[in-house]
Amino acid sequence: MTGGAGFIGSNLCEALLNKGAFVSCLDDFSTGKRENIKTFLDNPLFKLIEGDIRNLDTCMDACKDIDFVLHQAAWGSVPRSIKMPLLYEDINVKGTLNMLESARQCNVKKFVYASSSSVYGDSPTLPKIEGTEGKVISPYAHTKYSNEEWARLYTNLYGLDTYGLRYFNVFGRRQDPDGSYAAVIPKFIKSLLNDTAPSIYGDGTQTRDFTYIENVIEANLKACKAPSKYAGLSFNIAYGGQETLISVYDTLCEILNKNIAPVFEPPRTGDILHSKADISRAREMLGYSPEFDFKKGIDLSVEWYKVVMGQ
Repeated sequence: MTGGAGFIGSNLCEALLNKGAFVSCLDDFSTGKRENIKTFLDNPLFKLIEGDIRNLDTCMDACKDIDFVLHQAAWGSVPRSIKMPLLYEDINVKGTLNMLESARQCNVKKFVYASSSSVYGDSPTLPKIEGTEGKVISPYAHTKYSNEEWARLYTNLYGLDTYGLRYFNVFGRRQDPDGSYAAVIPKFIKSLLNDTAPSIYGDGTQTRDFTYIENVIEANLKACKAPSKYAGLSFNIAYGGQETLISVYDTLCEILNKNIAPVFEPPRTGDILHSKADISRAREMLGYSPEFDFKKGIDLSVEWYKVVMGQ
């Protein structure tokens, strides 16, 4: 597991440990948090490797005697990638290439990696279907597109089973609400719990296919069992819904019994306006069957943040 101390990675570590699997977690804590994995550290099935995926030797160490790699390590955020394109290329592309090469040399059985819905770029087609990508519109999206191309090559040239999971706006427990690049749902929740007005970039009518963390966990576990004939492909991982940002905010206000108007800011460069996934390929080829719709996921998320924030 790379990025095992991050939001998605730590949830995957927990799910695997609960199933009795051995988990080797590689993280440099540049974005991951030690508190996300502190309850795992005494588990004899959990091994922490503190290191950087940009170091090939570190990646080789992480892949040694490992059957399945779940590669979650990356720097996220479209706006931040626009400010730091060289760093994103170095971490997200070079780091992924190091992990692919290490997995190949260590004879890993399956290499499952996090891609992103951002690879659809400027394509106006809805729902988003694998094979209908447009031109990417941010450095972050370009790194994820590059990851998919490298993974395809490693399958075709070297026989490494790779499976790309295009996450659509994942949310849930352990997602960081702090910082200028934090995801929108945890920022909304924290602001409302603190009785402050959050910012919405644009007019709030942009749409997203918000995907609860449990669905992402299921997708990763299913990909580890996927037939080799589907290796080299990428899959939309979402619920298949479509929510506007303003409707998400209104829902949270209703759940938390708040009446606070958001602050509308200018749209951000590189943001996709509308997103909704067709998950047919993942259903048919991975056996992916998401159980958590937006409403169920948002209720669980709010309860988790209330506990964490002592409310």
